[in-house]
Amino acid sequence: MSQAHALSDDQVGQELRKMTAFIKQEALEKAREIEIKANEEFSIEKSKLVRQETDAIDATYAKKFKQASMTQQITRSTVANKTRLKVLGSRQELLDEIFASAQNQLADATKDDKKYREILKGLMLEGMYALTEKEVVVRAREKDYKIVKGAIEDAEKEYKEKTGKETKVTIDEDNALPEGSSGGVSIVGGQGKIDINNTFDERLRLLQISALPVMRKTLFGDNPNRKFFD
Repeated sequence: MSQAHALSDDQVGQELRKMTAFIKQEALEKAREIEIKANEEFSIEKSKLVRQETDAIDATYAKKFKQASMTQQITRSTVANKTRLKVLGSRQELLDEIFASAQNQLADATKDDKKYREILKGLMLEGMYALTEKEVVVRAREKDYKIVKGAIEDAEKEYKEKTGKETKVTIDEDNALPEGSSGGVSIVGGQGKIDINNTFDERLRLLQISALPVMRKTLFGDNPNRKFFD
């Protein structure tokens, strides 16, 4: 068996240098691995944070955009409604003015006694033809009684000529029409149960109801929002 030789100082130094270089190399490689892994994890975490922040910013922007859109829609709707109401109000004012003017002109029909008597006769005959009774009562303004009596004579005469029958018409002086009314008469029959309102005010009211759609169309044109027609 050969005897082991002791290492010289130079040999020991070389071995130590080799071991040191090996350990240092291992450490450098390990450090490089750690650095690479750390950089990868940093990149992943960075991308994750960037994505989260981007999503948060997008969500905030989307929320603000939605709120702004809703605010804009509400504002637009509010303005449109106010404008529409203003237009409708102006239109109604014009219609009210037209009917108010017509109401004021009703008084003109009573100024000419001859014309007014003819109008009253026609209003009475309309009620008499509808009632076909032997006796009817008319109500009128007290200041019109004189003209009404003449109109009654004319109406009774024409009724007999047209139908061959006689109808007695009397004035209900206990229930005169208000002096503030525009004129005309109310014809009562059926033992007081049937009242045909042929006053000027009532005829104008009925005209407002029946003529209003045509007037609106004539003045303002067709309504684009209207879906149903009679």
